[in-house]
Amino acid sequence: MKNLLEINNVVKKYGDYTALNDVSIHIPKGSVYGLLGPNGAGKTSLIRIINQITMQDSGSIILDGEPLAPKHTAQIGYLPEERGLYKSMKVGEQALYLAQLKGLSKAEAKKRLEYWFDKFDISAWWGKKIEELSKGMAQKVQFIVTVMHNPKLLIFDEPFSGFDPINAQLIAKEILQLRDEGATIIFSTHRMESVEEMCDEIALIDKSNKILDGKLDDIKRAFRTHTFQVGLQTANPKEVEAQLKEYFEVFPSNFKLLNDSLTLNVKLTKGNSSNDLLSFLTSKGEVQHFVELIPSANDIFIEAVHKNS
Repeated sequence: MKNLLEINNVVKKYGDYTALNDVSIHIPKGSVYGLLGPNGAGKTSLIRIINQITMQDSGSIILDGEPLAPKHTAQIGYLPEERGLYKSMKVGEQALYLAQLKGLSKAEAKKRLEYWFDKFDISAWWGKKIEELSKGMAQKVQFIVTVMHNPKLLIFDEPFSGFDPINAQLIAKEILQLRDEGATIIFSTHRMESVEEMCDEIALIDKSNKILDGKLDDIKRAFRTHTFQVGLQTANPKEVEAQLKEYFEVFPSNFKLLNDSLTLNVKLTKGNSSNDLLSFLTSKGEVQHFVELIPSANDIFIEAVHKNS
């Protein structure tokens, strides 16, 4: 898959402080790419450089095969974490103004805005001022303003901030639809459950350095611990647990089943396979539960950052 955005060896310093240290990230076309990291890691600096709000000190950025230039501003949509709507302006008036800044004619902007306002069922808000809307309502307007000019690259920084679960699901669905229609999306968030649901690939930045990147599935495989959550209905739970410890690493588990099954986390040791573990369990009773504990995006985030400390 061809990359839409290539960030190559980017360095950004503010005086003696290095915000980005030789960071390289390649973002495939038509993907949702998670840009992750703790507060102060350098994510915002990178986003500001992509939006040409600031410039890198060294390194290059290529957008769709061309060096990033001012002309590309109209090809990027940016939803910042700190929203930027003018509270005293009317919704429709402000949306039209922002659309024209992105190069749309007034007639085309009005046509597209009417489509989105109807899609989100917010046509009645056109004449209201932003200050009259709830935070979630204003967020919907900001989202529309970000996407309505059909940019190649969309950057969403904490896009679900201010939304209740129903509207967060609505926005998530729209983001994935935009990806399916050809947009490339950078998705920056601290909500790891959203990363699990939406991201094809991720990069993790910590202390100004990229510490991992790649397809989320490949990263999960790299961080797997070969630990299984098991539930066994057996007449001799203490005896079975003791026997398990002779062959595997065994840990307490706090998950619950609907009966009094023995519940444990069991890690494979060298030379043992999941089939070996399952065969052992079936010889001792009725297996009620047998699931590999795949590391979540949250687990990976925490472990990678701690290793980098």
